[in-house]
Parts: sequence; structure tokens; C-alpha cells
Amino acid sequence: MGSGSISRGFRGEFRQWQIIPSLCEASPVMSNQFSIFISREGGKKKFASVLAPGQHEGLGSSRKPDDQGISSWGWNLSGQHSTYHALFPRAWTVYDGEPDPELKISCRQISPFIPHNYRESSLPAAVFVYTLVNTGKERAKVSLLFTWANSIGGSSHSSGDHVNEPFKAEDGVSGVLLYHKTAKGNPPVTFAIAACETQNVNVSVLPSFGLSEESSMTAKHMWSKMVKDGQFDQENFNSGPSMPSSPGETLCAAVAASTWVEPHGKCTVAFSLAWSSPKVKFVKGSTFNRRYTKFYGTSEKAAADLAHDALTHYNRWEEEIEKWQNPVLKDEALPEWYKFTLFNELYFLVAGGTIWIDSPVLSSNMRNDQDRVRELESAVVKETEDKMSDRKRTVVESTTDSTYDSAVITGHDRADEKLYEDDDDVGRFLYLEGVEYIMWCTYDVHFYASFALLELFPRIELNIQRDFARAVLCEDGRKVKFLAEGNWGIRKVYGAVPHDLGTHDPWHEMNAYNIHDTSKWKDLNPKFVLQVYRDFATTGDLQFGVDVWPAVRAAMEYMEQFDRDGDGLIENDGFPDQTYDTWTVHGVSTYCGCLWLAALQAAAVMALELGDREFAETCKRKFLKAKPAFEEKLWNGTYFNYDSGSSGNSKSIQADQLAGQWYTASSGLPSLFEDSKIKSALRKVYDFNVMKVKGGRMGAVNGMHPNGKVDETCMQSREVWTGVTYGLAATMIHAGMEEEAFTTAEGIFLAGWSEDGYGYWFQTPEAWTMDGHYRSLMYMRPLAIWGMQYAINRPKAILEAPKINIMDRIHLSPVIGGYSHNETGVRKIATKAGCFSNSVFNCAC
Repeated sequence: MGSGSISRGFRGEFRQWQIIPSLCEASPVMSNQFSIFISREGGKKKFASVLAPGQHEGLGSSRKPDDQGISSWGWNLSGQHSTYHALFPRAWTVYDGEPDPELKISCRQISPFIPHNYRESSLPAAVFVYTLVNTGKERAKVSLLFTWANSIGGSSHSSGDHVNEPFKAEDGVSGVLLYHKTAKGNPPVTFAIAACETQNVNVSVLPSFGLSEESSMTAKHMWSKMVKDGQFDQENFNSGPSMPSSPGETLCAAVAASTWVEPHGKCTVAFSLAWSSPKVKFVKGSTFNRRYTKFYGTSEKAAADLAHDALTHYNRWEEEIEKWQNPVLKDEALPEWYKFTLFNELYFLVAGGTIWIDSPVLSSNMRNDQDRVRELESAVVKETEDKMSDRKRTVVESTTDSTYDSAVITGHDRADEKLYEDDDDVGRFLYLEGVEYIMWCTYDVHFYASFALLELFPRIELNIQRDFARAVLCEDGRKVKFLAEGNWGIRKVYGAVPHDLGTHDPWHEMNAYNIHDTSKWKDLNPKFVLQVYRDFATTGDLQFGVDVWPAVRAAMEYMEQFDRDGDGLIENDGFPDQTYDTWTVHGVSTYCGCLWLAALQAAAVMALELGDREFAETCKRKFLKAKPAFEEKLWNGTYFNYDSGSSGNSKSIQADQLAGQWYTASSGLPSLFEDSKIKSALRKVYDFNVMKVKGGRMGAVNGMHPNGKVDETCMQSREVWTGVTYGLAATMIHAGMEEEAFTTAEGIFLAGWSEDGYGYWFQTPEAWTMDGHYRSLMYMRPLAIWGMQYAINRPKAILEAPKINIMDRIHLSPVIGGYSHNETGVRKIATKAGCFSNSVFNCAC
């Protein structure tokens, strides 16, 4: 995660190259292949083929006899008896009866994606383990070949000045380093391809070959050498670095591993791929060290160390992966489709353009900013820290009247959380909204996706929330023009949660999104409060609560401006001012209004837990006022109307109408509404938005009229959103509607992942229409399937939350005037603490 990524298609092609931030080269590099060469009966019977079944783009329909490139290789597999299956982070391909009818070949692909392991999950490495089973009566000499181009995808191979060099490492590991000089001033990248020599396996290398006639060793000659000998010359290890490639020339390398397989015998051959790309550079020049450099350093030769460690550690990786996955895989109560879709959707945490940097300190400016934020925090929570210290003693010494406190403090049951770390620094993490929507950590979408990180890498999730907490307390006064309305505003408003952490200069230049002014969106601030409280309640991390509390309070106070009639509810402003950014909302909306109710309750409880009792009272008062107003304006006896306006879709059934209740249930808080209303609304959504769309085989359409027709108001109202469907299913599980939940979510599997679907595996889009046309492939929101798993297997702290209504513990004191007699908000404390003077941001005080 976060070190660049390369995807692999089911035919074995290496594609979707994302080594440079924000750049995805989708096309495969076809010279990157595994091939096999088999000889029996003293060489009288021979087989040779690239292990790439079927037809491939880029090879052309006809092969010229004099071609010196990869089309001269043996592309001989039909694939009729080959099978592929994936369970991220592993995949298996079986080549049965091809090219040798008496040799069964299988490849197991492993990446070190290991939950709660913040070291090895950052490594840019993968292992390919080949198992060879000889079903014949003769021993077979088998050679496997791994070829690799000095390229980072696209046309990068032809830029010139690339160099290859053989290497030998410890434990029998050897291979080739490919030094890639990137274009346009991007940091260099070094690849390593390697194999492991054992008592039965011999490894040889060809450090360089080319694809054109001008090459001293052509791809055709290389292939002929392998057909003839099954290996390369051992003196190649002494060849040293190659001559730099010329512009327009493709420089490739090869590693061969040869073995004998006895009759009815079995042999295993392992290869590794790794790369060293220590620096990540963003468009506006900011440069950081990637996370893995904390353990391997910044040398280009670290690629050889990574390749070595991958080959010597992959058995342990698999043990840990199986230990993590087996409880789900062996749970007979879960549908089979759900089990592998749950794990396979995690591909996005690697292939979603993720960036994971080493240092928590981004620059001297930001260090100063962080110091300022800590000043604000100390001003707000000094008393809180004292109270928490007392609370810890109270929990240890007494169990009286402390059920809720104990549940929060003991935290979740991830006992091995710090097993792989020697300190608390897990760096900073970014991932894209999607490979087509290039914005880092888009927050309204992270609301859905964050369950995956919370469940598997909670310390990363907390650091993302800290980044947004810091952003809430900052302002960037640079002018921005918003495309939809054509008006001008400032890039980042104090108190508003940013839409994203930026594109060209993340953390420094936020809100790359400029279609609407997101400082006027109604969902971002409530989503921040809800995510923070869920994470606080789930992890029991009291310091996290202290760190982010000033931002939570500022985010809540910021929203007061949108309650224009004093009923405690926020109103939408007649434009698409939320995550559905083409779907206009008027007045009070079921989506934003429900999020706001949930945020009021979460903020009240968090304030109580952190000792800010007066703000807890303020939020409770607003909640008690807003809840009946919400129900009066939107509840129609069966479900909550889309909004309180008078437009043609105001009475539409929105699939996402209970998003706030989803988070309320996920956080162990009292339900926002009576169970009967929650189940009635979910039943309506299930009957209409799910089952009236292709019989429930596509997921939940966002909007549906009460007459059973899809809401065609706009593009988004008539779309099925994959992540929203998973979130809806999670809400159903919390409400005790498991059968409806799995039927709802299965529609996404059937349309997106099944063999009869639209072929969106490992690139699940944001949305599709009734005819299956997609919008925005490889998107963040489908990670919301982990919200379902969270609902099925809720963390210990949430399960042990008290059954009493925690809001009843917030006792209301008399109020003088309108808002509250407590006016020590973050804004006023900011004035005392001073402005963020040494920064591009300006404090709003």
C-alpha cells in the first residue's frame, strides 16, 4: 500500500501502472510475462509457451517470420482448460494440460497486504509461486522464465538512459535490477526481478535484451536460447551494468529458473517482483519519502533487498493472511459470493493511487501549524485530560456506574495492533477518490469507504481523521472560481470540512474539487463528526479524542448558519450541496438532515466523554428540538421523503435516506428513530429501489418515485451507486434485516463481479445505469462493503456499549438567551492562541 501499484489481469498481463502519483497507465506491458519450457525423452519431446492464455492486445493479428520482438515468442495457450480465481491479496491461475498434457502448472500470486501490519503492508513487492506436477511416466526438465521491461507503463520504456544490472543476494536469491530514469523530472524507479535457487532449482539471468533488430540480444534470440538450453549462461552474473538504452529503444531483462520434475512428482519455483521508488513527488514540487523507506532506506538497490525478503518471507505472509481471512471464509452463515467480494474489494487500498509517506512532519510550516493546533487543543481540553486521568483510575478501581466509560477505554479487541511497530508513527496516507476523479481522500466518499481502514489499519484511519481535523481549523484565502454556478469564493473556509486534501499539493492546497463551493455543502461537517466519534468509540483512543475535539466543535458550530428557521435542523440551499452533486435538494433533506441528527447526538456524547459538558448540553438541546421537526417535515407514514420542498421528486424514495442511522448504529449510540420507522423505511427502499430494478440483480437505484418508476430527475438519481448499496445493506444488518441486506448487496456482485455481469472486477465503478453503463471505474466508495462486515462482527467496544440511552446522562441546565451560556468555542480560543502566521493558511479569528 502506498508505494505505487501494478495490477495483473486474469490472463496474466501486468497493467494499471500507478507508479507516479495521479497517473494511471491502463494498458499492459506485453513483454512482462511468465513463460515455460519443457523437455522430455532427452529432448525429443519439447513444449514452449508464454503463460498467457487467449488473444492479447498489442501483438497484432499476424506474426512476421522475421520479427525480432515478442510476437516471435510462443503464444500457444488457448486457455480452454485454464482457470483463474482471486481472493485478494492472493490469486491463483491453473494451466491444466497446456502446453504439456502431462504437466499441471499452477501459479499462486501473493502481495503482503496484512491487516495491522504497518511495516510489510507498505512494501512494493509481490511473489509468484509456481507449482509443477508431473502426471507422466517420464521425468521432465522444466524451465520457467520471467521477463520484464524497463518501463513504468505507457511509453516510458522509450525515453532512454535506462540501465539493467544482474545481482546475487543471500539465501540463493538472484536476479536483475532495472534502473528506470523517469521523464519530466519525476523521481527514478528501480525494479528487481528475482528467483530463489534451491537444491533442485537453478537460477540464471539475461540482464538485457531488446525488441528490435538493432539490439545485440533480441527477444527472438532470447526465446531461441531458452528453447534450446532452458537456461542462460552463468557468466551473465558478471556482466555488470548494461549500456544505457537509447531513446526509442526498449530494454528488457529475464530471469530463468530450471528444475527436474520426477514422474508423478511435484516441484515449487518462486519468483519475486519488487521496486524501489523512494521519493514521491507531487505536481507542485512537494517531495516525501515513501513509508517503506523507514525500513529499507532510500537506495535504488533497496529493490534487491525487497525482492530477497519477499522470497524468504512469503510463507509467513500467507500464514498471516490465512489467519485473518479464515474466520470469514469458514463462516457457514455468510454467502459464498460475499466472502470473496468482501476481500477482493480491498484491491482499491493498493490500486487506488494510494500514497503512504514516512514522516508525520510535512514541513516546517506545517510543524508550526501543528503546534498552533495543539495550543488550541490544550486550551479546550486541559480540564478534559485531568478528567480522563481521573476516569482511568475510576474504571480500574470501580465498576460502579462506569459501563460506558469502560467500553470506550478498553477499546476494540485488536490485541496484535502494535505487534509490528516499535513506535506510534505510521506516517500519512492518501488514496484517490478514483483513478478518474483525481482528488486525495475525498471526504464525503471516505465516509463510506473508511470502514475498511478502521477494521484493518485503524491507525491509518485515525491519522486521516487527524489530517482533516487540522484542516477544519485552517483557512486558505486564495480565490477559486466554482464551475457550476460561475461564482468566486475562497479555497478553504475556516470551520468547514474540506471536500478533499488536494490534488497537486496535498495537505497544503486542499479542495481540488471546484464544481461547487463545498464550504456550503451540508454533509461534510456532519460526516466528519460521525466518523470521528465512530473511530473514537471503536478504538477507545482517548488521545485521539483530545487531538480532534477542537475541530469537532468548530465543525458543529460552523453548521449553525444553515439552520435558518431556528428549528434545530439544517436546510439545503436549492443546489446539489452534498455528495450527490448533480441532485438538487430543497429545504430539509432526508440525507443531510439524518446525518445532522446523528452528528448532534454523536457530538453530545463525545463532549460528555471528554468533559465538555456545556457543549454536550447544547448539542442535546438542538437534537431534542431537531428530531421532531425532522419527522414532522419528512416522515410520510412509510419512509422519509427526499426533501421538504415541492419539486417533482420531493417525495422520492432515496436509497441513502438513513445514512445517519447507519453511523449511529455503528457507533453504539441510541437509534435516531423508533425501530418500526427504521424498518419501514428500509423495507420501502428494498421493495422499490432494489427489487423493482432488474429483480434485485443490480443493487439499489438512488432514487425511486413512489409509483415504482425510477427517479429521472438527474444522472445521479437514476444511477445505482455501488458503495451506497453496500452502505444500505450494512444499515439493514444493523436493523436485523440480514436476508434483505445480502439480497441487496448481491446485486452489486451479480452486476459487477459475477461471470454473467458486466466485467467490472478489480475496477468496481462508482455507479452504473440500468443498462450497465458505468461511471468512474476503480472508485473508493465500494470499500463500504466493509461496513457490512463491521455490522456483522461489531468491535468489542461497540458491543459492550450500555443498553441505556447515553443521552439521558446529559442533564440540561437552564438556558439564558438563545444559544447557551457556554461561549468558549474554538473560534474564541483561537484568538487567544494566535493565528497560523507562518503558513499559507490564515486563521479566521
